[in-house]
Amino acid sequence: MTLRAIIAEDEPILRSQLKSKLNKLWPELQIVADVGDGEAALEAIAAHRPELAFLDIRMPEMTGVDVARSIAANPDLKCHVVFVTAFDQYAVEAFQTGAADYLLKPYSDERLTLTVQRLQQRLGQQAAPAQDLRALVAQISAQLKPEAEPLRWIKASVGNHLRLIPIDEVLFFQSDEKYTLVATKDLDALIRTPIKELIEGVDTERFWQIHRSTIVNASAIELVTRDERGQASVRVKGRKENLAVSRPFSHLFKQM
Repeated sequence: MTLRAIIAEDEPILRSQLKSKLNKLWPELQIVADVGDGEAALEAIAAHRPELAFLDIRMPEMTGVDVARSIAANPDLKCHVVFVTAFDQYAVEAFQTGAADYLLKPYSDERLTLTVQRLQQRLGQQAAPAQDLRALVAQISAQLKPEAEPLRWIKASVGNHLRLIPIDEVLFFQSDEKYTLVATKDLDALIRTPIKELIEGVDTERFWQIHRSTIVNASAIELVTRDERGQASVRVKGRKENLAVSRPFSHLFKQM
């Protein structure tokens, strides 16, 4: 049986080193993708359906924790997760719960060998990926950053004025390189907060990330369509925009 893995690490040298060492320690393991950011990792996982994912905790835009959270939320993505981190022991305590393994940078060849042996044993026993991955991700997130109260208001610029917009009135957020659009039924406003920070502050049961640059109010979704390639897009009530759904988030609309 051929086993597949992806590596997500934003440092090219470290990514190359991990790939090389895995090839030597575990020649039967096929590295189907090695990428430098979280979104590319999710794309690779969706495309290749690997049994293993080595995820760096700190990557730009979408972190390894974000990727693991998406894996946990998608029943179609079943893979064992190994976290790669430079954090000290206080965070490692969280990684030691559940079935996910971890590598603490700079890791030795002996430590990587131990990880490989653990994974080989787990896969040889046909053990399922960590059923408590969602809880594990929540625990890691709590270690890395204290939980904050969900956003209730958005302070945004409308022309030369500052508006206080209730979060319930927001239909979607959409970012470009400099600003984030806050769209309601009646107005467009701008803020400088990137999507990555917003997703940490909103209630993710109500506000769904559907693209690296877009968060949508789920209760405002009016229509989901797909083009001839199967690419989904969303339209919300009271707006004319078609909001693209990228592949890593397409599972949100699988039953629609």
